[in-house]
Amino acid sequence: MPSLFPALTDPEAARRSALRFGERALTYAELAAAAGALAGRIGGAGRVALWATPSLETAVGVVAALTAGVSVVPLNPRSGEGELGHILSDSAPSLVLAAPGDELPAPVAELERVDVDVRGRGACAPAEAADEEPALVVYTSGTTGPPKGAVIPRRAVAATLDALADAWQWTADDVLVHGLPLFHVHGLVLGVLGPLRRGGAVRHLGRFGTEGVTRELGAGATMLFGVPTMYHRLAEALTTDPELAKALGGARLLVSGSAALPVHDHERIAAATGRRVIERYGMTETLMNTSVRADGEPRPGTVGVPLPGVELRLVEDDGSPITAYDGETVGEIQVRGPNLFTEYLNRPDATAAAFTPDGWFRTGDMAVRESDGYLRIVGRRATDLIKSGGYKIGAGEIENALLEHPGVREAAVTGEPDDDLGERIVAWVVPADPEAPPGAEELADHVARRLAPHKRPRVVRHLGALPRNDMGKIMKRALGDA
Repeated sequence: MPSLFPALTDPEAARRSALRFGERALTYAELAAAAGALAGRIGGAGRVALWATPSLETAVGVVAALTAGVSVVPLNPRSGEGELGHILSDSAPSLVLAAPGDELPAPVAELERVDVDVRGRGACAPAEAADEEPALVVYTSGTTGPPKGAVIPRRAVAATLDALADAWQWTADDVLVHGLPLFHVHGLVLGVLGPLRRGGAVRHLGRFGTEGVTRELGAGATMLFGVPTMYHRLAEALTTDPELAKALGGARLLVSGSAALPVHDHERIAAATGRRVIERYGMTETLMNTSVRADGEPRPGTVGVPLPGVELRLVEDDGSPITAYDGETVGEIQVRGPNLFTEYLNRPDATAAAFTPDGWFRTGDMAVRESDGYLRIVGRRATDLIKSGGYKIGAGEIENALLEHPGVREAAVTGEPDDDLGERIVAWVVPADPEAPPGAEELADHVARRLAPHKRPRVVRHLGALPRNDMGKIMKRALGDA
């Protein structure tokens, strides 16, 4: 297929900024030289691991590997030795790319190591690679067993990034700011490869902070990518930081993903900045499926419409398609299109189970569709779909309702067995004031007024904090231990 990064060989792009991590930066000419030099060293390596720190070396390493036609296994530096050992034995990379000076733990340190030289000099000659050739092997979170390696082909990377360019009117003039980790598709594919495919620039904060966002957006950056935890921190800071409000208000696009952004954070940011956050929906196996478009209505609580080339349907428990666009009928999201992964590495059983006989991928996410096709996700089938009193209820809408209560700082909703209802709704609440937490009856009435009586929580449990993973997602399976 054509090069994933045409700007690397475009003379007109040579002097443009490509990457900046803190004070370290590369132009397109410098990135092409460094990637070309490294690609020359690792060409033919088959599959390589990448010690994915938030650094210039990580970005150069993945660009070099893809330029060489080599697939990449990003490694989370915060993973334990057991998980790293599983990933390495499963993916069998021939070597590991790392920044000079990085200390690698025992399972990774046993691999042949190639240090990434961001000032290397070599000719950038992209290898011929077919659309279906693997680009990345990204491991899932492993909440129901050992992490599975989703094999993402070059075709899927190109299709997703080009579809987002259409939806977000993303061009070479855009400068992206983000402070996300680089071992997953949000931070690495969207946040690094996305701007580079457009010929634009990336400014990575290293570590997310409101000061960095203010500085970079105030200095000409046009887009911000983040997860709900980051936008929550921005919303909290806006009350006392007019410079942050000005910087966010001047951005062309604010994008949140990886989990639902609570409606009250949407509203606080919009009120302070005049700028709406848009949301998109994707996952490791599918990259991006839907988004609110830049020229569309940024409606809080929704993830927009299917991206160009993506087919999407909702189905009942028995697999029959749901035709209603009523904002109420809950079904599982299934998708198909060029954005999908090809397989779970070494897991033909899991791959077969993930797809329907007619080729639709079973996401496990539950949603409703509005009359105009906007999708509203209500949670995961495994942890967020509650069947209570004959109703199918999504935890997400109850969580949003709880977060609108002034006494609630954080909230999660689960179901637990109930002899009468089948399942009863349980609210896990971090109170705004631990000394005066809102009571169960007060919160139940609050939810019933906003949604419906059958969606009110029957049990309320107070916590000091909700368990979250590296992406800020609530780990509901750990709530009983919190």
